[in-house]
Amino acid sequence: MGRLAIDTDYLADQLRRLLDIPSPTGFTDAVTHAVGAELDRLGAPFEITRRGAIRVRLAGRDPQPARAIISHLDTLGAQVRSVKENGRLELVPIGHWSARFAEGARATIFSEKGSYRGSILPRLASGHAFGDAVDTAPIGWSEVELRVDALATDRAQVAKLGIEIGDIVAIDPQPEFLDNGFIVSRHLDDKAGVAVMLAALKAMLEAAAVPTVDTLWLFSVSEEVGHGASHILTHDIASMVVVDNGASAAGQNSAEFGVTIGMADMSGPFDYHTTRKLIELCRENEIRFQRDVFRFYRSDSASAIEAGADVRTALATFGIDASHGYERIHMHALRSLAELLTAYALSTVDIQRDAQEAGPLTGFPEQATDEATQRLGPDRGLPPKP
Repeated sequence: MGRLAIDTDYLADQLRRLLDIPSPTGFTDAVTHAVGAELDRLGAPFEITRRGAIRVRLAGRDPQPARAIISHLDTLGAQVRSVKENGRLELVPIGHWSARFAEGARATIFSEKGSYRGSILPRLASGHAFGDAVDTAPIGWSEVELRVDALATDRAQVAKLGIEIGDIVAIDPQPEFLDNGFIVSRHLDDKAGVAVMLAALKAMLEAAAVPTVDTLWLFSVSEEVGHGASHILTHDIASMVVVDNGASAAGQNSAEFGVTIGMADMSGPFDYHTTRKLIELCRENEIRFQRDVFRFYRSDSASAIEAGADVRTALATFGIDASHGYERIHMHALRSLAELLTAYALSTVDIQRDAQEAGPLTGFPEQATDEATQRLGPDRGLPPKP
């Protein structure tokens, strides 16, 4: 069985719903509840970890070697670092993003006494007051401040509101879904990936499609700060496909159409065999794709490997313009990626030996070293070496 048809209306509706839920890292309970409720509606069995990460397990024709597909529920955001004498809030970022993209953003501050609205502004925010100095002011988190939309002109008034150091600040996504398929918003990283996974999972369940092996659909809650998959993997997972954004920018090969396969990121190359399997599946299922290497990028793969997981990882992305800023993607990439996930879940297992955590050399794959050498293994129709 190849790729399954994807309900793109459902995918778009889920993305809209996810974008409406504030979920900066450390403040993800609401989005965990929302995704859990949708999984219940779909009839997908799942469990939630202590911190709110979600595991869905679709039983396969064989349990081993189990596969995983993962995206993350958390987004960028900020926290209150201090309250200034003038009642403005100094911020520190949650995740790695430039204060350049924070300037002008609308935001919500979550305090113990309730939530408040506000705007993130440069310290020199008015040309009428500061003249040309507005255009030459430096960029950085020390150069912006959050103006609270309440009576808050000094520290005492801010204290009466209940706003304290460490309070979470969520940035408005400001989404636009255009008729030509483009979607523009903050936090498409990685709520678009979550929507892609839900759409692929819906297609699997409605088609009563049984994965080749047990396949876990994972949703992590701390990828933007580097923890991600480190606390959600189970020991039976042998390979994991990460669903995240690919940077479409000058000098990169990612695109807003089709699937972009990550070949490497700043933590090193992705698994040779799993990566090439995704490429083969794109070719076999006529899914448009391109490859890319990311120099300033990490994902759930890095957190899993660095935590010591002995798991093969690959990265399948939707191209995104202006990542970690005001981002843009296209539905073509989201649909293509969801199709690839269904094809992956239903594809044969090439390395049966991965069912064992460790074993002898027999069945261990080989990497091509010349044109005549092909990847070997019992699923490739070649006998194991004696």
